[in-house]
Amino acid sequence: MKNQYQDKIIHGDCLEKCKTIPSETYDLIYLDPPFYSQKEQKLNSRDGKENYAFEDRWATIDDYRESLLERIKILYFVLKKGGSIVVHCDSSANYIIRKILDDVFGYSNFRSEIIWHYKRWTNSQKCPIPNHQTIFVYSKNKDYKYNQILEDYAPTTNIDQILQARKKDHRGKSVYARDEYGNIKGSGSKRGVPISDVWTIPFLNPKAKERVGYPTQKPLELLERIIKLYSDENDLVLDPYCGSGTTLVAAKILNRKFTGIDISKDAILLAKERLEKPVISKSNLIKKGFNSYINAQKEYLNILTGIDLVPVQRNKGIDAIVNIKDKDPALLRIQRFNECIQDTINSLNKASINKKFSYLIVIQTTISLIEVENIQNNLYIINSAAFSLKELIKNLK
Repeated sequence: MKNQYQDKIIHGDCLEKCKTIPSETYDLIYLDPPFYSQKEQKLNSRDGKENYAFEDRWATIDDYRESLLERIKILYFVLKKGGSIVVHCDSSANYIIRKILDDVFGYSNFRSEIIWHYKRWTNSQKCPIPNHQTIFVYSKNKDYKYNQILEDYAPTTNIDQILQARKKDHRGKSVYARDEYGNIKGSGSKRGVPISDVWTIPFLNPKAKERVGYPTQKPLELLERIIKLYSDENDLVLDPYCGSGTTLVAAKILNRKFTGIDISKDAILLAKERLEKPVISKSNLIKKGFNSYINAQKEYLNILTGIDLVPVQRNKGIDAIVNIKDKDPALLRIQRFNECIQDTINSLNKASINKKFSYLIVIQTTISLIEVENIQNNLYIINSAAFSLKELIKNLK
């Protein structure tokens, strides 16, 4: 049965509009309210034909506090018991917003303080350049939704930390776990590490395809991540300050239902246009992963697209860990174009000493007429003719 607030965009003040909405309607609420910047926020559309603006000037800080408090209270009312509220702010008033959320939702229902980090260059006066904003997450009770997102291991992660299981000793110190015979235990299949509370997502640059010229527009990738973490498919998401509709577009892409409210008629029209023709501009930094920009082996690992593996950064002999169901993982190395196959095998053998693994895999990328030595029973050599041809063509240019 379709909810009457499903996939709706409403013009008006969210304080008044939410009073007409039944209690416990929404699974997730995201809001990006005025930041107390004490200035008019304005920007032009890409074609220069439209000028979007809204006022963020207040007589006193108390006026700002009371205005936001009223709205947070009504948002608490329309949020489901297992729902979460995500509030976006910056250093201008984050301390005020945190206090309001503590008072309305209770300190015990604080879940996270996420730092959105980005690079922007401005003429800063007598202070560091502000390159982050804050996102507070509160839930209505302890039974809230959270869908874990995994990311790549940091380049500084040692391969032993990835492969070997750990436990707390009698001092509470993390040590490698061992079996009854004293052998170090493997940690099983590796999928990555849980996402941290510092997110590096590029700020929308002036030429981004999704930029529509609305002031304070946030990247679609940022809203997609929030919605994935704190809601499920078919959940109902509310953005009471929807602006240009980024939250609504993200919800639609991720198969969530949505309600958007905004006091600006221009914002409402713009949001409706974006929903009819969503434009998605994916950042290469996010698509490839931050680590890929400093990964010397990434061109070799490209041939393994679609394989369940974890790239290894800090090891000269191992390029990746390949997950194998119900077994310890396999260690993999790809032959370099200027490296003979025997050297590849020797490097992998040397790097695998004292490691917990089930198999060794070598991807051969060149044709070799030399007989290979030191072949272990658990070592497999796989020929990659496609990669050999690709590398040959590249080097013949």
